[in-house]
Amino acid sequence: MDQKLNLPLLPLRDIVVFPSMVIPLFVGRDKSITALNEVMKNDKKIILVTQKNSEVDDPKKNDVFAYGCESNILQLLKLPDGTVKVLVEGNKRVKIGGFTDNQKFITCTFEYQDNELIKNEDLTPLVLTAIKRLEKLTLINKKISSEIINNIKKLKDPSNIADNIASHLNTTIIEKQQIFETLDVKKRLNSIIKIMENEASIIGVEKRIRGRVKNQMEKTQREYYLNEQLKAIQKELGEIEDGKDETSNLNKSILKAKMPKDVQKKCMSELKKLKNMSPMSAESTVVRNYLDWMIDIPWYKKNDVNINLSKAINILDEDHFGLEKIKERII
Repeated sequence: MDQKLNLPLLPLRDIVVFPSMVIPLFVGRDKSITALNEVMKNDKKIILVTQKNSEVDDPKKNDVFAYGCESNILQLLKLPDGTVKVLVEGNKRVKIGGFTDNQKFITCTFEYQDNELIKNEDLTPLVLTAIKRLEKLTLINKKISSEIINNIKKLKDPSNIADNIASHLNTTIIEKQQIFETLDVKKRLNSIIKIMENEASIIGVEKRIRGRVKNQMEKTQREYYLNEQLKAIQKELGEIEDGKDETSNLNKSILKAKMPKDVQKKCMSELKKLKNMSPMSAESTVVRNYLDWMIDIPWYKKNDVNINLSKAINILDEDHFGLEKIKERII
């Protein structure tokens, strides 16, 4: 592993740059802009390393990850607001050594990190699985274009394929950095496949939930629409006001009938149903007849009863001969 001194370092927020990855970066911090200007004077190489916490404005060594990417500056454009847009291409993995902040910009020493491969091990099955998982993911996540997949299929190196797929994954910075730091290509591919399977599973669950919510909303909206249509039709037929008068009269009659509380509660529930029914429906007729019958019951009226056992015995004796035990039970 070669060691190189004093190469400028550019801390990144919320992004991990992989080897062979070409991406535009917007740079606004003074030290970072100075580092880029310094790089443009020389060989246009710089170390890109991700911050652990994107909110840290002046990162030190402990604020960035230990592994970064030696990258080439392809293009630099100064913007009117004083910031810089730079197009970079990832080159090689490096492990950060020394970290020097000279107040103008940051430099670091580093060691190149080689991929770990078992000699003569065929990674083709894993590569094909990773590509298939990515294709499956694109069917449910439209953020990854078919052009990206076609470009990945053209690659030959398993490490390069793994890095390209990883750069397009919708996962956390921590997970991407863990993939970046995995030098064993086989393990890297397995990690990527697992992340894609998890993402596909999560998207599937979210899609099912959205479908259920949508169906429920459509059902509710349909019921509301139909009820409004029904009211409009009834109004045209002149039934609304009549219906209101009828239900109002029934409500008064139920209260006036002095029913037991549980019976009154049941009648009010049926009256509420009746209000939402079409007067022409068979069910509304049944409910209306039920309420009329319940109202007509003399719940609070009592008749005086004249109990005369002697008279009852005489009537039984005159009309029925014998049957003494039965008569005794009746009396």
